[in-house]
Amino acid sequence: YAWLSFFFAFLAWFAITPLLAEVQSSLGLTKEQIWTSSICSVAGAVVTRCMSGLFCDIYGARWMSAVVLFICGVPTVLTGAVNTSAGLSVLRLVTGIGGSAFVT
Repeated sequence: YAWLSFFFAFLAWFAITPLLAEVQSSLGLTKEQIWTSSICSVAGAVVTRCMSGLFCDIYGARWMSAVVLFICGVPTVLTGAVNTSAGLSVLRLVTGIGGSAFVT
């Protein structure tokens, strides 16, 4: 079931992407703020990818996959609670952890 874990992690990582135009108009954000949130999403993935290899060796891939799903799943559920640019950037940083799923 590794493919299912991978699918859900990427689903959580990209869940907000098609809605960014609506988020931008709802929160009154500029293009720069939207781009900053996108950069945060990729940054979360890159940093976690670097650490995931080490933790997979120590704890095993199953535990790391579960941790990645939990860490990126909770903020995905809370996406509707975001009401500022900083909140959106933090949310996308944490959900970006889902982008490291292929390492686990």
